[in-house]
Amino acid sequence: MADTNEIVQNIINELGSTLKGVDPEETARLEDAILAAKKVYFAGAGRSLLMIRGFAMRMMHLGLRSYVVGETVTPAIEAGDLLVIGSGSGETGALTIVANKAKKLGAKVALITHSPDSTIGRQADLVVRITLASGRKKLQPSGSTFEQSMLILCDAMVLEMLERGHLLAEHEDIDTYIMKRHANLE
Repeated sequence: MADTNEIVQNIINELGSTLKGVDPEETARLEDAILAAKKVYFAGAGRSLLMIRGFAMRMMHLGLRSYVVGETVTPAIEAGDLLVIGSGSGETGALTIVANKAKKLGAKVALITHSPDSTIGRQADLVVRITLASGRKKLQPSGSTFEQSMLILCDAMVLEMLERGHLLAEHEDIDTYIMKRHANLE
């Protein structure tokens, strides 16, 4: 029987293999859309919501106007805004309604998913696909692999946006930059 360290290493290997399949052009298009949007909204359900909330938080740390759908302080979405949905299936009922409404109000919709041909995927202006392995023995449930991959991918996009957007001052490190906007009423 494997011990915890072996299991961790196997999970890391599985995530590495999964993330190698992400198309860098898709992530670059999402990064461009985020940086160009007036406001960026984030939505998900279940564990995917937890991961996408982390991405929304980092966008706020980058100085962008970032909101999570459903929070009481989230303002109205408008034309020129972007909705980023994290959904493995792309079929979650409430999220399909949110995507449809955002489109009707003139906002762009982006989807991070493993199912680009889903209902939300067909509505989306851009899709980032996380391809899950099939046909081989997996260690984790597919949902866990998707959610963890999404979190790592979103963190990688944060670093790329910092670099591409020239957001860091010449001698500033990432921790200093983020701590300027980090919650301080904790």
